Amino acid sequence: MRSAALVEVSPVGADALRLDERAEADRISAWLREALSRRLHRRGLVVALSGGIDSSVCAALAVQALGPSRVYGLLMPERDSSGFSAERGALLARHLGIAHEVIDIAPALEALGCYRQRDEAIRRIFPAYGEGWRNKIVIAGGLAGGINHFRLVVSEPAGALHEQRLPLREYLQIVAATNFKQRVRKTMDYFHADRLNYAVVGTPNRLEYDQGFFVKVGDGAADIKPIAHLYKTQVYAMARALGLPGPICDAVPTTDTYTLPQGQDEFYFALPYAQMDLALWSLNRGVPAADLGAALGIDEVRAARVYADIEAKRRAAAYLHAPAETLLAPSAR
Repeated sequence: MRSAALVEVSPVGADALRLDERAEADRISAWLREALSRRLHRRGLVVALSGGIDSSVCAALAVQALGPSRVYGLLMPERDSSGFSAERGALLARHLGIAHEVIDIAPALEALGCYRQRDEAIRRIFPAYGEGWRNKIVIAGGLAGGINHFRLVVSEPAGALHEQRLPLREYLQIVAATNFKQRVRKTMDYFHADRLNYAVVGTPNRLEYDQGFFVKVGDGAADIKPIAHLYKTQVYAMARALGLPGPICDAVPTTDTYTLPQGQDEFYFALPYAQMDLALWSLNRGVPAADLGAALGIDEVRAARVYADIEAKRRAAAYLHAPAETLLAPSAR
């Protein structure tokens, strides 16, 4: 869905993603009210608060649409979460005046084997990995003209870093184990939504939604997604227009999933979000790679690789977006 409030500018430039934030906030709020009353038939909205920009803007838009008494916030830290995330989430809940609670999901993750399964896979690569070590996964290869692959980075308690390419088996096990985090959180979202007769808000921005940066039946599951049409650059602008607290407006995007600090561009995206937004915008409008390269300060070959990476991730994301297969005829759905 393309926002009526977006102003498209060609050629590619700084104004390409300009947005009338107040008009767009009003449009989204009206849509939220209409969707709840006419299609979802729910009384309010549940929002999981990560302390990041996307969930914060979604919560603020929900409050604008319904008032604070009909929005419920959940903060769900676990063993690997950054303390800053919980602090910003609580700050936002107080700022918006919404009811909220903190649920530590670490015991549930421990019982499900999340940490054990992850660590077992890591130890097959780095046998010494143990108490006090930290880890993250980083993406590599695509922009160099090769095939995207992943590397495992671990840190000893004393700080020494080690890095090695991840074999497929270990990569899949680590990702499957960490996906428990998003799926357990979503279980809590729906418990409270059922308890309150509320709908669950999904918080992906356009870049994440388009590129499949979410967990199926985890943070990808929701009843309504208010900002899936907004580029992340626009979400930041919306946060400032809505008057959200400075620490939230200035928050740097992270995965907040692994124990080592990790930017989203390290784990998944080819470039930092502002450049990725412009690349996605340009690809959607048929802008030549040479023009994108000029706007980003990179050569045409590298810009073409960014386009190819976007298309590859779209193909992979088709599975994440797809409903369950059935034998129902299309007319019967």
